Amino acid sequence: MRTLFLTFLIMALWPAVAAHGQQSKMFGPFELHYSVVNTTFLEPSVAATYGIIRGEERAILNLSVREHLDAGGDIGRPMQLKGTSRDLLQKLDVLEFQEIREGPAVYYIAEFKFLNEEHRSFEVYFRPEGAQQTYTFELKHQMYKD
Repeated sequence: MRTLFLTFLIMALWPAVAAHGQQSKMFGPFELHYSVVNTTFLEPSVAATYGIIRGEERAILNLSVREHLDAGGDIGRPMQLKGTSRDLLQKLDVLEFQEIREGPAVYYIAEFKFLNEEHRSFEVYFRPEGAQQTYTFELKHQMYKD
């Protein structure tokens, strides 16, 4: 079932990645991959497997981190993280992340509610396994109902 989730995310995000380039940001040797996906893109069975509530004004923030190795290549890393989301009126929502492991890959998802055409700001503090510091990731994203 987890493979379905990963497959879904890749398929759902492919148009966004193709249109906007890869959605990632470097933090030293760590590359944080991120996406925001409306929950209506999830198949009901996949959403149920992960306890995700589907709805036209519900979305998930999806994060994963890879460490670029000095010897070449990269490896997925688990991480500690906490974060918040705000709307334009500065209503604060604390994000609750769920860890999903699929083979060597580790993903973190957090659900949130939004209003159509709303601008959301995300602030996430994360420390990948093996990192000497905690990094801050910020993202602004306009939300749309499906």
